Amino acid sequence: MNNKGPVSQFILEHYKHFNAASLVDAAKAYEAQLANGHKMMITMAGAMSTAELGKSLAEMIRQDKVHIITCTGANLEEDVFNLVAHKHYKRVPNYRDLSPQEEQALLEEHYNRVTDTCIPEMEAMRRIEKHLIKAWKKAKKEGKRYFPHEFFYQLLLNGDLEESYQIDPKDSWLLAAAQKNIPIIVPGWEDSTCGNFFASFCIEEGMNNLNSMKVGLEYMIFLADWYEKNATDIGIGFFQIGGGIAGDFPICVVPMLHQDLLKDNIPMWSYFCQISDSTTSYGSYSGAVPNEKITWGKLNVDTPTFIIESDATIVAPLIFAYLLGW
Repeated sequence: MNNKGPVSQFILEHYKHFNAASLVDAAKAYEAQLANGHKMMITMAGAMSTAELGKSLAEMIRQDKVHIITCTGANLEEDVFNLVAHKHYKRVPNYRDLSPQEEQALLEEHYNRVTDTCIPEMEAMRRIEKHLIKAWKKAKKEGKRYFPHEFFYQLLLNGDLEESYQIDPKDSWLLAAAQKNIPIIVPGWEDSTCGNFFASFCIEEGMNNLNSMKVGLEYMIFLADWYEKNATDIGIGFFQIGGGIAGDFPICVVPMLHQDLLKDNIPMWSYFCQISDSTTSYGSYSGAVPNEKITWGKLNVDTPTFIIESDATIVAPLIFAYLLGW
């Protein structure tokens, strides 16, 4: 405990039972994974970027405690939206009380609500769109193809957005990832605002623009190669925030390598933790207990597994704080 800061000390002293104890156990096991040479994947569903998870996740990336990220298209783009338009965001603390008419008023003011936070369309989404279109046109002209996250990396690293920053850039997890050039997997990117931008761009500019964008199947092919090269003989850890495609897509790479490519020398995921409030009932895949993943060839019988049934915006920063020694 001596090398831990006050947040970690508080967690260790007071988080003794139930979900609190699971949080501590998961954090200690994550730390052990890193100490034993395992690399770690973090997956993000929900609206973690709009929840400003970058305030802790960015430092996790800088300190090499995250080696690959899988996220939804929304989390990919919303970190950049927050980076360039934070001062224009509107918070609605009483969001549970909003009437349909008040929701309509927000729409007419060009605000898109995510729980208690409204993203400003003109200052965030449209500001990014013009830069993306420029990058897409350049890729087409040069006959090159990139993944969705690589286009965002280009925007962040070429300096085009710097004059528009409205938060401390150290709090942008995507900028930290770009500077480290860690791989990001974005399954179902089409289901995002910028994915919609690209679809409309192709409709307006010609469908041959599709050739400049790599797609989901290519992400899986990339991930298979990355996993095989980085798992060595000990495996990769899997830290899942929320459910959905962000977690479901990448975890399947291990059984694919085993069952479809018949590579029996590939280790399974070496650690599994999910922060979720999904109920384990009615065939809920996101709420399935880790044991079910054994039957699908994703986890071993002795894989350290943890489920923390709580709010990820509370739990994830606390676990990251522990790992960072805060």
